[in-house]
Amino acid sequence: MDGSYLVVVGSFFLFQILFHLITPRLSALLSRGYRNLQQAQKTEWHSRCVSTVHALIVGGLAMYILWFDDNVNRDRIWGDPRLVKVNIAIASGYLINDLVLLLWHWKTLGDRYFISHHLAALYAYQYVLARGLLPYFANFRLIAELSTPFVNQRWFFEVLGFPRSTRLVLLNGMAMSVSFFLVRIAVIPSYYQQVASSFGTAAFYRLGFGPQCAWITSSVALDILNTIWMYKIARGCWKILFTSQKHRKTEHSTSFQPHCPGLKKQD
Repeated sequence: MDGSYLVVVGSFFLFQILFHLITPRLSALLSRGYRNLQQAQKTEWHSRCVSTVHALIVGGLAMYILWFDDNVNRDRIWGDPRLVKVNIAIASGYLINDLVLLLWHWKTLGDRYFISHHLAALYAYQYVLARGLLPYFANFRLIAELSTPFVNQRWFFEVLGFPRSTRLVLLNGMAMSVSFFLVRIAVIPSYYQQVASSFGTAAFYRLGFGPQCAWITSSVALDILNTIWMYKIARGCWKILFTSQKHRKTEHSTSFQPHCPGLKKQD
């Protein structure tokens, strides 16, 4: 078996261990609120903890490769893929792990968008693992994971009962929206500019029709999903900020009511 696939297998079992053994014990030890959650909420809690660990690992390694791996950055289609294959293998093991959890706990975790996202990513990643193709572009997609910890933290705050108007929740919501936009939406023009600059080159034709289709279709599919998620995040963020602002105005006006006898208390 190729070394990259051994990393995939190891990654899958590592994330399974994190989900079933490590996360439940650490959560019970470190969070009082966790102990009061229902079983379905605990299942999603474990899944999101694992998701955060995965995001920090592959997102951090992806940034390192983009900054320091000259071979990959110099030859985006056929550059030395060794470190990229390690990162893709870790990500693939996680995606398989998450697919298993999504299907096994469908009522709690099931989401057709995540299923579509995972399958599209796994389909494209196999070309990297099996043949070492397109290392730059495959690795570039992984920087999107850097927004995931903020998305998960938003859910943790919500399930623990933190009011949406609290400072921590608002700051995390802003960080989530900004990071999601920067690493998933703002990079789209740059990514497709690099894609377009590769068209028609000898390196591009060497790929063959199958890898070319996998590259383009998976990229477009992932960016459509990212755009949908960005729209939902932006709507949610706007509602929270608007509600928080309205709540503060209401509190401010109410605080002056005792000095204004003519004002009636509103329900």
